[in-house]
Amino acid sequence: MSRRVLITAGANGIGLVMARAFAAAGDQVWVTDVDAAQIAALPPGLRGTVCDASDEAAMEALFAEIARDWGGLDVLCANAGIKGPTAAIEDMPLEDWHQCLGVNLDGAMIAAKFGARLMKPAGRGVMIFTSSTSGLYGTPFRAPYVAAKWGVIGLMKTVAMELGPHGIRANAICPGSVNGPRIDRVIAAEAAAKGMTEEAVRQGYASGTALKRLSDPEDVADMALFLASDAARMISGQALAVDGMTYNVDP
Repeated sequence: MSRRVLITAGANGIGLVMARAFAAAGDQVWVTDVDAAQIAALPPGLRGTVCDASDEAAMEALFAEIARDWGGLDVLCANAGIKGPTAAIEDMPLEDWHQCLGVNLDGAMIAAKFGARLMKPAGRGVMIFTSSTSGLYGTPFRAPYVAAKWGVIGLMKTVAMELGPHGIRANAICPGSVNGPRIDRVIAAEAAAKGMTEEAVRQGYASGTALKRLSDPEDVADMALFLASDAARMISGQALAVDGMTYNVDP
């Protein structure tokens, strides 16, 4: 049976790999992104809308369009996020702090808010939040991002409790360092903040895992497909790391 799947920030990176995976499984997939060019370049079969996940009015309009065109929603992947600033806490600009929490945490809440309004009447649904291993352990010089991702896990657990009686499951995926342009930017910023080379930071990330390597976006997408499936029907309220077992987060 084809599911109706919405993925925020699904036109690039991990979100796009998720979108392709759901589409390959035969699902209808709708993605959002703030970048109009990336929405325009979506592969055939994916529907896209230019939308800022932290803009409540824009998200409300998006969910109204989904309700009108699809009649409901089966899977919500609240995936939108930004890396935020890299700085010591004493140098952290409050404006940058607010922006990071606005996209990462407010965006997840807004998606859950409107997703619940579509799923509760149907008595079923799956919400998958993208957190991070930073939301499990913390990461030096990344205070806004870490705070947001810890918040996403708390939000997810509360949503799972509230919506479970209505047949709706909620879980969070916590990726570690995932290969791609985004981690390249994170590594560059951390290397500059710590006075290290980018390669030293990258090797530190890999050596801090039991498997001694970074994850790929497909690893995260596979977890999303599992959590959305009936095979995970008794899994709710969980924060599941996809990271090769991180045990040292400060390279």
